Amino acid sequence: MAVIGDLTYPSKQIITSKDNIVIKKYIDGYEGGRTLDTTGYSLPVINAGHVVIVETAKKVFKPMPLNEAKDAYASLPTGHQYAGIVVATKTTDRPFVGIMTQGTINPKAAPFAYDSILAAVKAALPLIEFRED
Repeated sequence: MAVIGDLTYPSKQIITSKDNIVIKKYIDGYEGGRTLDTTGYSLPVINAGHVVIVETAKKVFKPMPLNEAKDAYASLPTGHQYAGIVVATKTTDRPFVGIMTQGTINPKAAPFAYDSILAAVKAALPLIEFRED
């Protein structure tokens, strides 16, 4: 008899203490969330506040790529658009995330600097308010 899949998941500790500081108000998002394609994403977690993009031709959701220093976002890849913001921190090996499309985020508490992409994200996601404490 063939084993189809292992549904067990060893416990891990994930620090989510900033999630409720980053996501100040959740109003709406993708119902049921989405599974992100984390190919090429080298960090062990995807934090709340991380930008989500979608490959427009294939409708594949991904975490926004980071620069080489992994301290800020890289450029939006060709053929992709901004989809929303990760609601709660998840591990990269189980990237089943809620994606906010309407609400309020504190960009200063987010895991990576929005400086280089903030104007583009605001234009693409007009129902998300970016407000610092």
